[in-house]
Amino acid sequence: MTAAIALRRAGWQVTGYERAEELPATGTALGIWPAALRALERIGVDARAVGRPQPSGALLRPDGRPLAEIDMDALTARVGEPVRLITRPVLLRLLFDALPSGTVRLGAPVADLTALRAEYDLVVGADGVHSTVRTAAFGPRYAPRPVGTLAWRGSVPLRLPSGAEVWGSGAKFGYTPQHDGRTNFYAVSRAPAGWRPADDLAELKRLFGGWAEPIPTILAGIDPAGLLRHDIVDLRPPLPSYVAGRVVLLGDAAHAMTPDLGQGGCQAIVDAVTLADCLAEGVDAATGLAAYDRLRRRRTQRIVRMSRLAGRLGQVHHLVWLRDAALRLAVRSGPPAAG
Repeated sequence: MTAAIALRRAGWQVTGYERAEELPATGTALGIWPAALRALERIGVDARAVGRPQPSGALLRPDGRPLAEIDMDALTARVGEPVRLITRPVLLRLLFDALPSGTVRLGAPVADLTALRAEYDLVVGADGVHSTVRTAAFGPRYAPRPVGTLAWRGSVPLRLPSGAEVWGSGAKFGYTPQHDGRTNFYAVSRAPAGWRPADDLAELKRLFGGWAEPIPTILAGIDPAGLLRHDIVDLRPPLPSYVAGRVVLLGDAAHAMTPDLGQGGCQAIVDAVTLADCLAEGVDAATGLAAYDRLRRRRTQRIVRMSRLAGRLGQVHHLVWLRDAALRLAVRSGPPAAG
């Protein structure tokens, strides 16, 4: 939807095809970093108005002892403004409402890339980690690969003053307060690709029930019906280009990454606005697409690698003390630049 808004402003006529029947009513919070906020602002979307600054937090051990402080005031001073927490439904509604009615066709999955190529001057594949467009354009070799961890996420009706990420041996648990009195949570554990527990909530309690508060209270508040679970994957090998003729990829379709740096959604937004900049009115499409690929591919593929490395730290179950020392050093050094 960001691409649709941006391309319309750049002079293109746009039709969006979305397989979901309707916009989601519930969902977890996204951390929207300043580069993405500024990209949205440039296309007339004020995401700051619907988000709250992410509060400071901490990295903790499972017994509650601190590993490192996450000073969001210092981060704000470094990057220019706060990271904003925005729930996925709120962000999607904001984008959807910024488009003329009918621009995005809900309940309209795309199965045939050939038909789209015949009908449209440009096909933008923004269809996620398991992208049909990517497979049709580049083949099955470029596919998401499991990294060896299983993740659960959701939210509970619990008001907390601050968030934290708790690092154990081969597992971690994070929680972040939302603006509506709920708490967003995620849990990650080493697991063989494709393995599924018989009971997700029971598995979470087995893995994390003995960790320090507020984790047991969060676990007690989980509604199993709203608990999401998936293998963590990223895109390997990296694509040789984000462009194939008149087909261009953005977001997870182009560079699916693990969530360890919190950059997946942000980079998709920046992709979309950059693409529209490169395809501004009067620019030859082939020239503009080549510029987009040049501007975004190396940068986003670097973030994919950095995210994978950060995720591997979370999988460590030997020499945890050394991992913790590296983690403290990383936090003191500050986050990577990710514009």
